[in-house]
Amino acid sequence: MGRRTHAVPAATAAALLLAVLHLHAAVAADPPFSCGAASAAPYCDRKLPIERRAADLVSKLSLEEKISQLGDESPAVARLGVPAYKWWSEALHGVAWSKGMHLDGPLRAATSFPQVILTAASFNPHLWYRIGQVIGTEARGVYNNGQAEGLTFWAPNINVFRDPRWGRGQETPGEDPTMTGKYAAVFVRGVQGYAISGAINSSDLEASACCKHFTAYDLENWKGVTRFAFDAKVTEQDLADTYNPPFKSCVEDGGASGIMCSYNRVNGVPTCADHNLLSKTARGDWSFNGYITSDCDAVAIIHDVQGYAKAPEDAVADVLKAGMDVNCGGYIQTHGVSAYQQGKITGEDIDRALRNLFAIRMRLGLFNGNPKYNRYGNIGADQVCKKEHQDLALQAAQDGIVLLKNDAGALPLSKSKVSSVAVIGPNGNNASLLLGNYFGPPCISVTPFQALQGYVKDATFVQGCNAAVCNVSNIGEAVHAASSADYVVLFMGLDQNQEREEVDRLELGLPGMQESLVNKVADAAKKPVILVLLCGGPVDVTFAKNNPKIGAIVWAGYPGQAGGIAIAQVLFGEHNPGGRLPVTWYPKEFTAVPMTDMRMRADPSTGYPGRTYRFYKGKTVYNFGYGLSYSKYSHRFASEGTKPPSMSGIEGLKATASAAGTVSYDVEEMGAEACDRLRFPAVVRVQNHGPMDGRHPVLLFLRWPNATDGRPASQLIGFQSVHLRADEAAHVEFEVSPCKHFSRAAEDGRKVIDQGSHFVKVGDDEFELSFMA
Repeated sequence: MGRRTHAVPAATAAALLLAVLHLHAAVAADPPFSCGAASAAPYCDRKLPIERRAADLVSKLSLEEKISQLGDESPAVARLGVPAYKWWSEALHGVAWSKGMHLDGPLRAATSFPQVILTAASFNPHLWYRIGQVIGTEARGVYNNGQAEGLTFWAPNINVFRDPRWGRGQETPGEDPTMTGKYAAVFVRGVQGYAISGAINSSDLEASACCKHFTAYDLENWKGVTRFAFDAKVTEQDLADTYNPPFKSCVEDGGASGIMCSYNRVNGVPTCADHNLLSKTARGDWSFNGYITSDCDAVAIIHDVQGYAKAPEDAVADVLKAGMDVNCGGYIQTHGVSAYQQGKITGEDIDRALRNLFAIRMRLGLFNGNPKYNRYGNIGADQVCKKEHQDLALQAAQDGIVLLKNDAGALPLSKSKVSSVAVIGPNGNNASLLLGNYFGPPCISVTPFQALQGYVKDATFVQGCNAAVCNVSNIGEAVHAASSADYVVLFMGLDQNQEREEVDRLELGLPGMQESLVNKVADAAKKPVILVLLCGGPVDVTFAKNNPKIGAIVWAGYPGQAGGIAIAQVLFGEHNPGGRLPVTWYPKEFTAVPMTDMRMRADPSTGYPGRTYRFYKGKTVYNFGYGLSYSKYSHRFASEGTKPPSMSGIEGLKATASAAGTVSYDVEEMGAEACDRLRFPAVVRVQNHGPMDGRHPVLLFLRWPNATDGRPASQLIGFQSVHLRADEAAHVEFEVSPCKHFSRAAEDGRKVIDQGSHFVKVGDDEFELSFMA
């Protein structure tokens, strides 16, 4: 703390990126697999359907062998040539350290992308898909190099970022269920080796992705309420239009091969013991084809913490009969045999789970002989940390960074005009901070200060605080550095001690003495300072927003291995920021709302303000979708391409009226044919008025005339990212489906379309459609 570092000769930021870690990795060992050339067992016959092969293998196992396979560390069955398998691997934003992945051999790094919340801010599904593709490829590369014992990855985290205090909100794509569902679908498709859209080959997986945590999980430890004991009270309406849609999209649109049920209970029932959730909804309504795992030790918690099950064997029975397949932990392996002997589970309960598990391993090609000679066998160690992957990590950081304030053109800086810079703050020179959580060893590591040294010869770093907690500071040294430099860039925010798994925040402001440090440095500086926020969750920086001595505010999330470079490029105008906030930034007063209140909709009678941009009725610091650029953009609907259909004359529909008098129609009753006829294109003309080229997200919203009957104030219905040169215009086409986009959830969870006006909106332009049956 308080250490002061002077600039030394350094490569430019671009050269730093090219100084890639070259991993000339020798093969550590053959990857584990089953069914060598000599095997003639039916489960090794690639011509047979996978379901039949899996059933054949399961039929050959003894009871004890079967139970042994129901934990995340599944032992070998040597007599059948079945190797051990580890189900638990992590790849939230790059292949990470985990039980199943061993980045401690010849391969010692993998591409580390920005934490998901920043990647989401690009609003660019093609980018999200390409990141998934890289992760799937690098996962295979590690496996084929003999440094892995599994190819099932427990990502993405697609719980809606409901409360700004949630420690794991950083892992998610944000607060909007439509956006989160789209992220889930394309990321999963990338990881699993599918095309970004179109038909899914469900019998062939490059790697397996798992949508977690199903469902209504978004609390770690708040004022003594832990995720293990929490009973989330959720209405059918909120389940239908907020908590479950991302998982539905992950399964139906993404073809996910894994689901993780969560620790918490929902309306009294542990999610891993909820047959309605796992079997009826996921497997039945959504046609889920894959395996379901518990979160780690969640089965034990059903008995030990929640008291839902009276005995360990009851907990085993509860989850297997609900439709769960594998327990992260050893609880079923310990108590499964006795549960069977006591008659609490049947042989078919066990076999069903095992058929799902072995089917996944077969879809991964692990029962097709040596994987190195099969479809993905040519993916070697040279595919890990390759330059194209690292370039994508840099692009993801660049495109996610959000410019929140830029008074009087404080940014971009001019390299030729900045003679000296003071880099101040606990987050300015900490490489590990850039990675967020659930990370692996990155291919490169460049801090913001190191990157800025490539732009300014006279660069000085003062930490100012001991860490993000900032309970020990040296403000005097920081003030001196600020007063001596031509420009000042402050790197503040949060870190993994403030927000992470098992840690929720109690406050929304900057921790400790950070605000005081920022203000005193700003007062001492020669020019308005630049404030860069490194954090996952939102922080209330109203003080900085309103302080004229703070010229610019930049949010950079946890930007990954290339984050320092990306920040420097944005500050010096080598990249035009275009990110938009994927979450609402609330004022400090929002902490008066209990984190345990799962209601999305506001309740004016009690002063409950609601949650997220869709339902929140209160003041904000920054709105969902907010973000500035160095260029000016305009949007308008192009009349020649936007062709709304007639929204009347659909025969046979039965209208219902709410207590408030709103007439609505059930979407399911309308049927697929009528819904398809209502689809129409909406074409947006977007123009970059300069002065810089840039990438720009185009966000399409639906709004209703009022927010009665539980309607959202507005709802994101589409988004695309387009790159435009200065002064260039382009047309962006959206397909609008009224049955999907104009519908809302009724109190009982049914999707209905209200009679009357609906407004489709982009920027300040909108058009009206009226639905009349």
